[in-house]
Amino acid sequence: MQKTVSIWFELVGVPLQQYYVDVQGIRTRVLEAGEGEALILIHGTGGHLEAYARNIRGLAEHFRVITYDMVGHGLSDKPDRPYTIDYLSDHLIGLAKALGLEKFHVSGESLGGWVAAWTAAHHPEWVGRVILNTPGNITNKPDVMQRVKESTIRAVTEASYENVRSRLEWLFYDKSFVTDELVHIRYGIYTRPEMKKAVYHIVSVQDWEIRKHYAWDPSWVGKIQSPTLILWTDHDPTGTVEEAELLHRWIPHSRLHVIEGAGHWPQWEKPEEFNQVHVDFIRGRLD
Repeated sequence: MQKTVSIWFELVGVPLQQYYVDVQGIRTRVLEAGEGEALILIHGTGGHLEAYARNIRGLAEHFRVITYDMVGHGLSDKPDRPYTIDYLSDHLIGLAKALGLEKFHVSGESLGGWVAAWTAAHHPEWVGRVILNTPGNITNKPDVMQRVKESTIRAVTEASYENVRSRLEWLFYDKSFVTDELVHIRYGIYTRPEMKKAVYHIVSVQDWEIRKHYAWDPSWVGKIQSPTLILWTDHDPTGTVEEAELLHRWIPHSRLHVIEGAGHWPQWEKPEEFNQVHVDFIRGRLD
């Protein structure tokens, strides 16, 4: 039986705004709520900002929460080029500039975590605290790369509610959280004509010849100086807790927190714990 999760119920009554902003020529969809220090939330491969619908209310009580569709994703523009990690990072910095930010905290899930880490390592002047939320396959396992690539392409090129649901269910420990509403939103995005070409650019970093230039490695990960929280789960389909501990050793000044009873989307399956850990870490209570 599906969980009774409704995106609008999660957001009803929350003072928020959804809008588009020009980021270096890229029309970018943004949702934000709250005031104070900026906290940018970044979704994963093939995702969209609704991935954080269950977190906006709680986090906006403490921060100016900004979530957006990465370039090539969701309802943002989809240029005809590979969406590599440096390109996605440049888009993030461009978004911060367009919104008039001087510095921001950042929390990224899966691909978003990869982008967050890359940004912290290569653009440290922009980044406050960093949360890497199930950043995904840091040891470059070929089977995981192939699964992400094939399931994402199939969900777009053979678009059906069944294929979209299958793609989403792989991310969850408790698959009853994959509601019809969530499937319908992603199906609506995946059936937009421009997605037919964009999906191959979205999964380009699952090909080793491209991925090798950005693969998780202590040579660049070790440059992260921002206080960093690695947020993992006990049922992440892309990587084990042992891999999280490896990343923990690579990143100076990092901490590791494991959320139990969740898969690749702890922000959706365990929103209360996810939110509280964010507040505590950014406020320095976990130092």
